[in-house]
Amino acid sequence: MTRAPRRFRFAPSPNGHLHLGHAYSALLNEKMARQASAEFLVRIEDIDQTRCTPELIAACIADLQWLGLDFEQPLLQSKRMSAYRDAISTLMDQGLLYVCTCSRQMIAQAAGEARDPEGQPLYPQTCKRKAQMFSRDSILRLDMGKALAKTGALTWIEKGQCIAADPSTWGDVVVARKAIGTSYHLSVVVDDAFQGITDVVRGDDLKWQTPIHRLLQALLGLPQPNYHHHGLINHESGRKLAKSQADQSLADLRQQGVTPERARSLLGF
Repeated sequence: MTRAPRRFRFAPSPNGHLHLGHAYSALLNEKMARQASAEFLVRIEDIDQTRCTPELIAACIADLQWLGLDFEQPLLQSKRMSAYRDAISTLMDQGLLYVCTCSRQMIAQAAGEARDPEGQPLYPQTCKRKAQMFSRDSILRLDMGKALAKTGALTWIEKGQCIAADPSTWGDVVVARKAIGTSYHLSVVVDDAFQGITDVVRGDDLKWQTPIHRLLQALLGLPQPNYHHHGLINHESGRKLAKSQADQSLADLRQQGVTPERARSLLGF
């Protein structure tokens, strides 16, 4: 039997301009794919079409081309909404989703000191006890208790090692956001399966979201890729680089006369 090719992907969200941290992850994916004689894909995670504008998408692709990366036409998540609706229907049919109408302020007040792995207020399951009608604009949460009863214990493969996955620490996570119709968690697992991604290489800041992704993969009957979470490129102050902090972008570096070769060298490539 012919073995399916290995596939790596870089999947930025174009809600701002790419910086050196994004460049590092993209270059690492491309390098690991090349060393494994695998395919390197780019996916544009633009489900938030208010923040992810066509101009930012074009800038993102231009940045990656400037770095010298070779890739086919990127997959746009905004073109994949029907696939996410199908996944949501599958979870709904299993009785695993419920409508949530709580605001962030309400959640923060009700959660008290309880926090999820990212330090955000842990949802106290307020709406689980209410019978609320589903609509296209609903916020949908996953009933974590019911979900884990279906899947049992979960693991993921991290750099060749088997890691126990405990998504229960996240509580009843959101799988569909109001006015978007999906979530990062749902979209990423659906599209990794659709594109046949075998190796997910991404930053350490996403490592502890992997248990949620493993849970959704198990519930939706999707294959499990291998994971490799890498260290982050930090600001001189020690925090990670972030678009929200208006950190120096790749476009800024180009305007300053930095060459692609210099940028790659700065990042060890």
